This record gives sequence, structure tokens and C-alpha cells, in this order.
Amino acid sequence: MKCLGGFYYVEADDGKTYECRARGIFRKRGMSPYAGDRVTISTQEDGTGSIEAIEPRKNSLIRPPVANMDQLFIVVAVREPAPSTLIIDKTIAAAESKGIEPVLVISKTDLEDAGWLCEIYEKAGIPCVPVSSVTGEGVERIRAMLQGKLSAFTGNSGVGKSTLLNRVDPRLSLETGEISQKLGRGRHTTRQVELLPLPGGGYVADTPGFSSIDLERYELIRKEDLPHCFREFVPYLGECRFTSCSHTCEKGCAVLEAVEEGKIAPSRHESYVTMYQEVKDIKEWQMKEKSV
Repeated sequence: MKCLGGFYYVEADDGKTYECRARGIFRKRGMSPYAGDRVTISTQEDGTGSIEAIEPRKNSLIRPPVANMDQLFIVVAVREPAPSTLIIDKTIAAAESKGIEPVLVISKTDLEDAGWLCEIYEKAGIPCVPVSSVTGEGVERIRAMLQGKLSAFTGNSGVGKSTLLNRVDPRLSLETGEISQKLGRGRHTTRQVELLPLPGGGYVADTPGFSSIDLERYELIRKEDLPHCFREFVPYLGECRFTSCSHTCEKGCAVLEAVEEGKIAPSRHESYVTMYQEVKDIKEWQMKEKSV
């Protein structure tokens, strides 16, 4: 549930939370328990315990350190601040690369219609939820989507993450504010995570300062994997004239043809090309170095 200062707080089958240390063997393996890990613990009479085993993860993020996530809610405002489709697409691609379902949440829809943005991402097959903390639009849908899942919210400051979480569950915003202050937001502060239980079942990860910059910096995607992180490209992969097609500018590219035919939004392909150019010359050893 929480990792803090070498202590790990584990919610057990009996409903109790145990303060645990991790066995030294994990350090030797270069592995640390993350919030969201499923673990086996041994317990003492005083309520403390020791993490004995970590089950295989279906996914994990380095910054913030969280494992076994089901969903990533990417919160952007329709204005104030204006959305960047490149930042949205980089964040979606990072989630896709990890097998985490991305959900685009467009806030402040009481200020401006979000139809143009929804059109781009619904065409791509990305769930899109317009929300307003003023009118309450979308809040019930978000609440339903959170049930039974391990989710996190990401978005830059000013987009209304805390306000939205407060509408979803009034306890969350209070707890998030308190925890984030306690953990600190300094540049050199280790990013901690706490899973907050939801009344309908499921958990939301409190991730102080978690923005798309974290994903972009720590979750680099290889150029070979990048096309698969744009789910609307997938039906056209393997249909290109050249097997080595990069889907950026080649003749006979099925992805480019789909863009021209209006099946793929131009902004999505532009983001792909930008991301491809950023990683095309990165070597394998550099990818490993970046992931440390």
C-alpha cells in the first residue's frame, strides 16, 4: 500500500496493515518492493512483518514506483492551460508500452467544448471522458471506471486533478494534499506512492508531482516498439510495401495512407514522427542506462 523510508505497509488478507521490512535478498537482486506489488509476508506478534516474496508483476513504472497498474487517467484541460496533443500522445504511448489502459480525461468542459479533442482520441480507440467540476459532468463515469481497479492520475498543474478526485471521493483530495505535503515535492525527493482505497473497491495511487515528464524521462520506448504504442496503427502494420518501413515518410506506407484517408488523426501521426525521431538513434545500452 505504501513505501516510505525503507518501510513497506502491506494490507493482508485478514484486513490488517503490517509495517514490514524487505529481506536483503531483494537488494542483492537489485529489486525493491513497489506500491501495488502482491507479496508474501511473515508477521510478528507486535504487528510488524517481513516481505518474503514478490509475485511477478504485470507492469511497473520507475518514476513513480508503482506496480500492477490497470489504468492511467491522463488529465488535461480543454483550456487554461491549453492541451498539447504531443504531451498527451507521449503519455498514452508510455502507458500502452506497459500494458496499462490509458483514459483521457478532459477537464473544464464548462469553459469550452471538448468535442474536437474527443474526436481525435475516440477515433484512436482511447476512452475519453469530458469532465467539469462545476457542472459535475463525467464524475459518475470516472467513479464507475475506478471500481475494482488499481489506477493513477497524471496531469500537469492547473488541470484540476485534485478537484476531480475530490468530486469522485471527498476523502481523497484531503488525504492527497496531506500526503503530498508530508512526502515533499523537492527536486531531489524520492517519489513515493501510496495506494488509497476507494469506497466502491479498487485503489487510486497518490503520486505527488507525477506528470508526463516522469513518463517521458524514465519510460523510453524503442523505435521497434513505438508503432504498437499507437493502437490505431496496429491494423496497418505489416501492410506496408517495405518490411523496414518506419511509418514516417516512406512510399507505400499503409499507416500514411490511413492518415490520408482520415482513418488516423494527423496530430497522432505527427506525434509518432516526433517520438520516432527522438529515439531512432538511441542505442540499446543507452536505453538500459536511462531505465536505471
